Amino acid sequence: MTSPGRASTQEVVVAALRTPVGSLLARPWFDKLALISIAHGFIPLSRLWAAARAAEGSVERYFDEAGIAPTAKLQASVQRTLSRFEEVRHRVVDIERQWADVIFGPRQPTIETASQTEHTRLCHRSDYNNLRRIFIPLRLAAKVNPIRWQIPTPAEVAAVYDPLVDDHAKAFALPDPMPEVTVSHPVRGHNGERNYWLRFASPVARMGDQVIARVYEPADSANAPTLIFGHGICVEFDHWRGLVDEVEAMVKMGIRVVRPEAPWHGRRVPDGMYGGEKFIATAPMGALDLFTSAAREWAVLIDWFRSTTSAPIAIGGSSLGAMTAQTIADKARYWPERLRPDAMFLVTHCGHIEEAVVHGELAKIWGVAQATMQHGWRSDLVRHYMPLLEAEGRTVVDPANIVTVLGDHDNVTPFDGATTLNDEWGLPAENRFVYRRGHFSIPIGMMRDQSPLVRFRHILTRLAG
Repeated sequence: MTSPGRASTQEVVVAALRTPVGSLLARPWFDKLALISIAHGFIPLSRLWAAARAAEGSVERYFDEAGIAPTAKLQASVQRTLSRFEEVRHRVVDIERQWADVIFGPRQPTIETASQTEHTRLCHRSDYNNLRRIFIPLRLAAKVNPIRWQIPTPAEVAAVYDPLVDDHAKAFALPDPMPEVTVSHPVRGHNGERNYWLRFASPVARMGDQVIARVYEPADSANAPTLIFGHGICVEFDHWRGLVDEVEAMVKMGIRVVRPEAPWHGRRVPDGMYGGEKFIATAPMGALDLFTSAAREWAVLIDWFRSTTSAPIAIGGSSLGAMTAQTIADKARYWPERLRPDAMFLVTHCGHIEEAVVHGELAKIWGVAQATMQHGWRSDLVRHYMPLLEAEGRTVVDPANIVTVLGDHDNVTPFDGATTLNDEWGLPAENRFVYRRGHFSIPIGMMRDQSPLVRFRHILTRLAG
């Protein structure tokens, strides 16, 4: 386990990225390396890690969950690996339970107690996630399918979404009343700011779980603007130490940053899966479920902050989170005016969601098109449902209040489509930031070049009057 106070490997790397070394990495060559690492390293290891979650120590069940044929040699190796994994997993489950009892408990802890409880949770959870490394020998010894496919049939998707595909107002309808939001006790953030969590039941029956969002609040938060910022696919900010955070500086600039956990990520990961896997594994239902659900979950957050602050409320995100935000910026036309965001900050977004979830480079690596075709899907059947997630006209957010950050080498959320969308929205030139980078080098570059953040802060300051 990581010792309290000792920097993790990720934290050391992130610190290095803030030095001139970061400018060397923020180049297209890094994106090629990142794609290879994700495709052949992180995702297959995540599948083996998730199989261990489901197996609960059973070697026989592990091979079934991992989709690997057992051999005598592999069985002995897996037994040793699972023993180590189970020891850590049980410890993390206990620590997470203790954390919830303290952070959301009825008794008010001191901020020192709450902060130490959170530090302990994050250290252990990050180390638990890093146990992916103990499956490297198995990854090298056996062929691993990185996704445990659960593709629905066209009939199953039709039963849920055919009544909604031409009725966007119903597809994105909000509950009345809104779910009750529970506020946690606060903890001290890395830079002395106040952090806390919001928790509520998902307003979408198909989710059937709880939504949790971490709030990073600046020291002077009397009436700070709020940015609800979504994460990328397979990214779980609240469970890893030292991840690259492209908007961390916004808190120092006096902006409240809210990070909701997307469906099937973080505390919302289904048993036996890894963060984000269900979104991929259940295509195309996964995309329809995630975006229609996340949009309404963010509406609950907008509603809560409208009732607690008079400052502007913005939405945004990176990659998957950016696509969620751009969906809201269109579908909020069906919501009361008070729930429409005032501004938007998009990092590595795309023009049409289909471009990323079907044709993007990660989708190709995962083999989404081949997997869906094997279950009776054709491109025209998929396209039948995509209009539900696409823009119907000009965004409800004033283009003058939208900032976008793109890489002209991005083939994960393709650059050309994003540029076309920005043209259709009529974004002013000063709100568009384009770099000679790809999908993964954009956040690294933003750690050194904060021009987009400064521009967005200027917009929020103007909106605040």
